[in-house]
Amino acid sequence: MTETVTPTVGSPVEQAADRILTAYATGEPCAPVRDLIGSADAAYAVQDRLTEHWLGEGRRLAGRKIGLTSAAVQSQLGVDSPDFGMLFADMAVPDGAEIPAGAVLQAKAEAEVALVLEHDLTHERHTVADLIRATAFVLPAIEVVGSRIRDWDITLADTVADNASCGMYVLGNRPAALADVDLRACGMVLERRGEQVSTGTGAACLGHPLNAALWLADTLVRVGRPLRAGDTVLTGALGPMVQVAPGDVLEARIAGLGDVRVAFAKEDS
Repeated sequence: MTETVTPTVGSPVEQAADRILTAYATGEPCAPVRDLIGSADAAYAVQDRLTEHWLGEGRRLAGRKIGLTSAAVQSQLGVDSPDFGMLFADMAVPDGAEIPAGAVLQAKAEAEVALVLEHDLTHERHTVADLIRATAFVLPAIEVVGSRIRDWDITLADTVADNASCGMYVLGNRPAALADVDLRACGMVLERRGEQVSTGTGAACLGHPLNAALWLADTLVRVGRPLRAGDTVLTGALGPMVQVAPGDVLEARIAGLGDVRVAFAKEDS
């Protein structure tokens, strides 16, 4: 994304949003924003401000991502629940395509289960049955996470404000029905040029990927941005996140869902 950002003198939320937008515009990571905002509510206010900015620029909201679904990561950041971020249509990368060098700052990657919805989820409290009924199909996915915060020096406030550290995402292209896949037991292997770099199962994602999706559906109704038909939901990592370097090729295989692949362009010499 290329845009000119004029420094803003305003509230802490406005200043934090400006700092992150400047990182996007310049391609240079910024200092953490926790000096400006200290609470999760304020961090989501920054995220919402960024979302409205991008919608105003003509970007299309295509879904949501769930982060912090690992108990170990929650403990590291001192939280007891996941977080979420926005997925825009221009973040989607075709299966097997190459991501340009520098497109995602400080890129890392993780394998996930993606749900694609065919019905809205607008109840104050959803049941598993509501979620199953609303899901059109399931896909394997690779989330390419990134941080606009220098050196990944993040707290909960930093990652939430920075759109839950989202960068891009890749979806497989062979949809499966929920009824045909055991999402709790499904095994995942993530390889870099054939070398295994991360493994896990659906149980690593809050005990079951649908648990994470239920949390998201209820949370988004409370904040006024409910999930809608057609939305993609990245439900959270099935195994440890891995570092990404220019020239890497990653392939994730999830039992019952198939595989998904992405490449990372080499830097210009």
